Amino acid sequence: MTGILLTAAALALTATSTWAALFTDPALLHKTGEAYDYIVVGSGPGGSTVAARLSEDPHVNVLIIEAGPTGKDALQLEVPALVPDIQSGSPFDWNYTIVPQPGLNSRTLPYSRGKVLGGCSAINWMFWVRCAQDDYDKIAEITGDEGWSWTSMLRFWQKVERLVPPVDGRDATGELDPVIHGTRGAVNITVPNVRFPTDKPVIDAAKEVGGDFRLIEDYNDGNPLGLGWLQGANGHGIRNDAATAYLNPALSRLNLDILVETQVTKLIQTGISKGKPTFLGVEFAQSSTSPRYVLNAAREVIVSGGAINTPQLLMLSGIGPSAHLTSLGIDTVVDLPDVGQHLVDHPVITFAYNVTESRDDVFTNLNRNQTYADEALREWQTSRSGIMTNAGNSQLAFFRLPANDSIFETVPDPSSGPTAPHLEFIPLVRIVFASPVPGLFPFLGIPPTGYYTLSAVVVETPTARGNITLSSSDPFTYPIINPNLLGTPFDIAAARYGIRATARFMSAHAWDGFLAGPTPALGLAGVDLSSDAEVGAYAREHALTLWHPTSTARMGACAGKDGSVVGPDLRVKGVEGLRVVDASIFPFVPAGHPQAMIYTFAERAAELIQSGHRAC
Repeated sequence: MTGILLTAAALALTATSTWAALFTDPALLHKTGEAYDYIVVGSGPGGSTVAARLSEDPHVNVLIIEAGPTGKDALQLEVPALVPDIQSGSPFDWNYTIVPQPGLNSRTLPYSRGKVLGGCSAINWMFWVRCAQDDYDKIAEITGDEGWSWTSMLRFWQKVERLVPPVDGRDATGELDPVIHGTRGAVNITVPNVRFPTDKPVIDAAKEVGGDFRLIEDYNDGNPLGLGWLQGANGHGIRNDAATAYLNPALSRLNLDILVETQVTKLIQTGISKGKPTFLGVEFAQSSTSPRYVLNAAREVIVSGGAINTPQLLMLSGIGPSAHLTSLGIDTVVDLPDVGQHLVDHPVITFAYNVTESRDDVFTNLNRNQTYADEALREWQTSRSGIMTNAGNSQLAFFRLPANDSIFETVPDPSSGPTAPHLEFIPLVRIVFASPVPGLFPFLGIPPTGYYTLSAVVVETPTARGNITLSSSDPFTYPIINPNLLGTPFDIAAARYGIRATARFMSAHAWDGFLAGPTPALGLAGVDLSSDAEVGAYAREHALTLWHPTSTARMGACAGKDGSVVGPDLRVKGVEGLRVVDASIFPFVPAGHPQAMIYTFAERAAELIQSGHRAC
């Protein structure tokens, strides 16, 4: 039997918490019938951050509602190396599926979204990437609000980040720049907790190849271009998600209530203010057949359901494209045509390379050697140390297409500016499956035999746009999700460049004696890299999604028809009392992993809410 077997005793080994304000049954919510000052829908990096910051004021009452469970009895949510076991098929995932993608040869894929306290931060790969300075500055330009610029947002990293040393106690000098990071914030971040056999050849290859892969000290300084050591939200050897970072420390507050295993089914109009409908009510239930409850907020409702659930909820509540809502029998309260539109995500293409020595493939050994896996897990349980304290990999590289690339003869540069990468290279991804059932990620095409390592290239500035639409007026029926992956000429051109750059990096002499060439099942061995057709065909056949959906309720300026749903202060346009704080607000997908950026946007959102600031 393969895989890491998690016994009932092991699954019960979790950090102790006092859930003084936690409710699993909405009927027991002691403030039912009273108005909270703020009701927050969703507990990801947006919702947990806002709820925790608002509840710092003892004079206001805050309720946060999460559709999923607490997850506090799940070892998989704590051990960084077990991340694949909590995505795509787990009880902590919404387990969505996207529609067949024309750009992927009509393939469909699982679409992982966190359904647990902490949201996607509880099940993601913990990458900590601030993204490029130009991304922030572009958002400031689009919204007309300089407060979203890189320089203006720098102060929030002191509130978000708590930099801690790796658990192996090594001197991490040169692996990041500690001066630019926060040390007293909410989220424990660190460099890789332990070293792996692959680290030396990756660094040596970067020195040898240079150029796109030149070594940099810290990709979070605003200019991420180059290859550097990974930073992750796994400080002290344990996952640090939005719930553990923001909600747990706030649980002693009598003014914060947390309701889990309960889905918000509709936002309720409670009146009219300033000539606009006011939405201060929320309807919620635990299933399609269970009783529905309604509570009102005295001040605001903050929707933080993420790029899939937020537009779904808005449309179910009559806020969205009128024609679409009418087709499903939903009365339109506010005709906002762009709700659910502009969905964008990062396509990722993977490759497998054989390793010469089986001992260098640490994670395949974990999957196939039960004794080794038991020992590694025991080390983590007893001392929060060892190989299980890391997640997928140890380095990241970000790079751009050359300015003279032929694609720019017909397509304008879609990046936010010269510091924003078009592509990301993730060297040597490692995967551990806690489930004894093989094939948890069958869509990945992982070789079933041999010893190997995976690498991946990501299109960071895709121009393809998809959408989220309702399939039913029933809130418990999943929406239709179409990210339109690799749906434009630029996206496939960028993928081709990234594949060729990856092949160049993996062919460096630094790998001599370490790698034994691409695997037949998921490799470039039979691909003519000089052929656009063959390289493009490989991309379409093997591309996946990195599960970074954004922009379905995107930000814009106060005035004008710019295709936005919320204004610079994140208030939903055309209504009162309603704000959105999650990845759906980004005008474009950030050129990196968006988790860290969401935290900082939520920190500023909390300040805007507390101050009563109105941009429009």
